[in-house]
Amino acid sequence: MIKQVMDDNEIRRALTRVAHEIIERSKGADNLVVIGIRSRGVPPAQRLAALIGEIEGVKVPFGTLDISFYRDDYSIRGAAPVGASDIPVDITDKHVILVDEVLYTGRTIRAALDALMDMGRPSVISLAVLIDRGHRELPIRADYVGKNLPTSRSESVKVSWKELGGEDAVTIVSE
Repeated sequence: MIKQVMDDNEIRRALTRVAHEIIERSKGADNLVVIGIRSRGVPPAQRLAALIGEIEGVKVPFGTLDISFYRDDYSIRGAAPVGASDIPVDITDKHVILVDEVLYTGRTIRAALDALMDMGRPSVISLAVLIDRGHRELPIRADYVGKNLPTSRSESVKVSWKELGGEDAVTIVSE
């Protein structure tokens, strides 16, 4: 069974709210760098960087992070790189906003933190996600959440993005 829980307007409103929260807590956008985890975290990260830039009237640096070789299941899954990391600025002493679409066990974020630390030493790393579905296996939490969406482990959350050929939507798939 498939149940839509967010449409394009709800996604837009959630990301706009998160952008305002980031600006408020960061006291502006001067030292921010927004980085999306490849590949599913890139569309929300691009949108957040654009929204923050539009609100603050500045260009917010945006980058992408490939965590393929940092995953703890690398030996099981094998090499499946999705693309090289592309971070156009030095992240040392910056406030990095790490972005992913769905926070679940926390293992993807752990891998992303390891990858980021190999690229520099940010002053702060904050996590922004569109969906937090719970079921953490590691002590990781998001600083900015578009929507908390309690699910069972037998369900999966699917996010479609216009940038990746779909229509903006969040659905729960029951197995």
